[in-house]
Amino acid sequence: MVIFRLISVLTLVLLNGCAGSQDKLNSQEESVEPVKMSQTKGETQSGSTKTEIDPDVMYMLLAAELAGQRGQYEIALEGYMEAAKRTKDPRFAERAAKIAMYMKDSNKTNEAVSLWLSQDPSNITARKIAALSALRADDKQVAVEHVDKLLIIDPAGFENSMLELAVALEKENKVSFLYDVLDALSLRHRNQAEVYFVQSLLAMQMKNTDLAKTKIQQALDVQPDWDKAQIFQAQISASSGDLSTAAKLLEKAAVKYPENDKIKKLLAQVLIKAEKYEEAGEVYQGIISANPNDAESQFALALVHLQLSRDNKAEDILKKLLEQPEWQSQASFYLGKIEEKRKNTKKAMAWFDKVKDGPFVLDAEISAISLLAKDNQFDEANSRLSSLRSQFPKQKLRLILIQAELYNQQKQYEQAFNLLTNALADMPEQKELLYTRALMAERLNRLDILETDLKKILAEDPNNAEALNALGYTLTEKTDRYAEAEKYLEKALRLQPDEAVIMDSYGWLQFKLGNTEQALFYLQKAYAKRQEGEIAAHLAEVLWTLNRKSEARKIFTKAIKDAPEDEDLLDFQQRVLNTAE
Repeated sequence: MVIFRLISVLTLVLLNGCAGSQDKLNSQEESVEPVKMSQTKGETQSGSTKTEIDPDVMYMLLAAELAGQRGQYEIALEGYMEAAKRTKDPRFAERAAKIAMYMKDSNKTNEAVSLWLSQDPSNITARKIAALSALRADDKQVAVEHVDKLLIIDPAGFENSMLELAVALEKENKVSFLYDVLDALSLRHRNQAEVYFVQSLLAMQMKNTDLAKTKIQQALDVQPDWDKAQIFQAQISASSGDLSTAAKLLEKAAVKYPENDKIKKLLAQVLIKAEKYEEAGEVYQGIISANPNDAESQFALALVHLQLSRDNKAEDILKKLLEQPEWQSQASFYLGKIEEKRKNTKKAMAWFDKVKDGPFVLDAEISAISLLAKDNQFDEANSRLSSLRSQFPKQKLRLILIQAELYNQQKQYEQAFNLLTNALADMPEQKELLYTRALMAERLNRLDILETDLKKILAEDPNNAEALNALGYTLTEKTDRYAEAEKYLEKALRLQPDEAVIMDSYGWLQFKLGNTEQALFYLQKAYAKRQEGEIAAHLAEVLWTLNRKSEARKIFTKAIKDAPEDEDLLDFQQRVLNTAE
């Protein structure tokens, strides 16, 4: 029997992303609020002396506002522009600019913003809109001038202003042009570390890690003690896979800034990514010792203990976190996971049912459904799953896959196949649906569909190790197309040489080819990493063939005790052990 096994990869959140901002500039196009007529033409943002608005101007403003409410935006725009010119009140020019932006009239926007800036040259919003307009028009010289003014007027907010521009430009693929504008700006401000820092952020957004490293180093050359730049330098190294360098940079920064817990937490996350859990735990323990009320670090330490199979220590921390309302859901979820691992189903379900809010609600429900399915309580599992569909409409794909798995566990392969086929009609490119339908197709002995679905995945993603393994293993088990199977499995093995299920598939292929010693080598490696039923059955059969029968029986006995209903083990028992007796 063929079982496709999802290759498990430990996924941890490594780092917080670069500082970002909402697309405030584009939101101006969706918000055109009326100017309050109680404010007078002489009133400025600082609240200077008021004077009455000329009656003609008041009439003009009322007419403009009425036109805007009726959707007559050109008339409204003309009215506010004229009012701005007569009163020299920048509020009316701002209003005109917003209407022009709403109309998506770039010429009128530029005219209104130009008037706005002439009346209020230090207005940051006006300056950003003007910069955005120049960037969109590929007018580098004008863009440089406006960005330069932003740096001078508001150096503290320069980074956020540039990121707002980057967000607005991203959909138009003009982030690189903003980078070039900043390059020109850096020639004017060679000692402004902020310019190089923002360039580094943009370089990462452009997926140019080397450039990002160069620019963050330039920022640090100008301002060596800038902790924010030091942290980002470590983030760049970590994102490029150089965890060792990232850890060294953060360790150095942690010594330099012993009171900065953000650096220490980032260091712990990098150590976790590098699978140095003991060291990560020590970092978190240090933070907690200095600040016993740091619940975030306590929770992170509990997860590290879980990773190191120190369930009792994790449990102690999590139960203390239950005393804090904002951590009750997270703690309850992982307490449920601990009980699930201990096979205390009732206790696990009770903990999962305590998760009523927060980011773990769906995961808790799914964990409960999984426990119910293992206990053959499929009616209750289906009932819970049905309620999730209305509660989490955006999780449609995930819930379909769970429903398919429930059908699979009940051996209702046709229902699962039809469910997935219908889902693929709406989402034809979804790899998860294709992969899972291939599994059901194998169950139904529809190898043509299996092969079509897996090859479709590989056409889009030639290095998809799961699909390569699944196709290679199926050809090994269900056909005599061993040469094709070997091609797929060798590639999968190159991509993920330490993955147990791939080593198992390749070892089983070698057994089919008669290369028994080579098969034993790969199957023993696979079994050392993952002692699951199918791998145990394969290894036991190879050992039996090599006349190492006592070893084969020992492996089988242990495996069948852990999984008495495993079909691969039962098949080995029926074909080999019972026949021998």
